[in-house]
Amino acid sequence: MTDQSWNDAAGSGSPSQQPPGYPPSQQPPGYQSGYPPPYPPYPPYQAPGPYYDPSAPFGRHPVTGQPLSDKSKTVAGLLQLLSLIGIGGIGRFYIGDIGIGIAQLLVGWLTCGIGLIWSIVDAVLILTDKVPDSQGRPLRDGT
Repeated sequence: MTDQSWNDAAGSGSPSQQPPGYPPSQQPPGYQSGYPPPYPPYPPYQAPGPYYDPSAPFGRHPVTGQPLSDKSKTVAGLLQLLSLIGIGGIGRFYIGDIGIGIAQLLVGWLTCGIGLIWSIVDAVLILTDKVPDSQGRPLRDGT
């Protein structure tokens, strides 16, 4: 092995150091011999994942493909379970179904707590992803 400088070992582009049959290498503009070409600037931040869909900022439902709600089914279900202490319909207020929330609250108060069974069943339905938000979008997982 011969003692060559870095530029000579990497091939500075002179035709005498290229193997026969190869065209002379051409350097891009602004490229300095001995240094790798500069990297392009970083792209702007995007949400994690293979792509970002601005029409569905919280993602899409894996089966139906509908955009997910900004409301969490975990939070809605736990708020709905406040009916266990006598306050029914709070989870429905959270997801935007104000009419059903008021009805569950009034039924619970007017029946002295017996009607709160409706709110407990509704909490189970919310947690099992059977209830959409007020705009018809499925509730998202997590908090």
